[in-house]
Amino acid sequence: MATPYVPPPPTGPQALMIPLGAGDPFRWLAAGWRDLRAHPGIGLFYGLCFWAMAITLGAVFRAKPEYTLSIASGCLLVGPFLAMGLYEVSRRRERGLVPELGASLTCWDAHIRSMGMLVLVLVVLELLWGRASLVVFAVFFNTGMPSTTGVIKAVFNPNNWEFLVIYLVVGGLFATLVFSTAVVSIPMILDRDTDAVWAAITSIRVVFSNPGVMLLWGVLITSLVTVALLPWGLGLILVGPLLGHASWHAYRGAVRWQDAGSDTGAGTA
Repeated sequence: MATPYVPPPPTGPQALMIPLGAGDPFRWLAAGWRDLRAHPGIGLFYGLCFWAMAITLGAVFRAKPEYTLSIASGCLLVGPFLAMGLYEVSRRRERGLVPELGASLTCWDAHIRSMGMLVLVLVVLELLWGRASLVVFAVFFNTGMPSTTGVIKAVFNPNNWEFLVIYLVVGGLFATLVFSTAVVSIPMILDRDTDAVWAAITSIRVVFSNPGVMLLWGVLITSLVTVALLPWGLGLILVGPLLGHASWHAYRGAVRWQDAGSDTGAGTA
């Protein structure tokens, strides 16, 4: 008789999903606030970068409103990578090291291959999102793309409720997909130097394991960013780095690492 096949044990730490509660997102924000207060100069630098992104988004909306969602998704793409420097600050603080702006700006260079692959995945999603939004505009405005004033009137016109519903549904689906793919994948790459595919899969697992809590986390992020955009996006100078630090703690709070062959479930940092 043939020898039965016995699969080999895992060769590395396994990612375990930690059950989350409704209070966890607020604890992540509190931890992010402590990191920001400890290094306000670094936070100010990244906050100004986020503010510049908001100014660019506003300029595109005024000039080419049909491309607003595309640029917004591009900001969702650039934002997490810009926030990687903030993840590095929080990571160093957690390990008892002194954070430095220079180190935060170059923290990606040791993970360039994984980051490049994840960038490719998110770029594809961003392009699909932008194309889908253009299709929605083309279907409902077959006489040509509306001006900025036309977009505002279309959104607040009760006769255009079909356009608004479809536009929000399409945008929501792509936003959910981008959020699920990126919510912990970039901090995980920085922390574990894992490949982009496994990081994205783990990120999606986190969302599916705790859908209610992660929905709350997404709502908190969206709400804080929305409030920060008024007036003139100046609030992003504070909210941007706050969410960057908090996102690192979201990763650390949602994923535990179990050594291969361990039956105890003890986590490793």
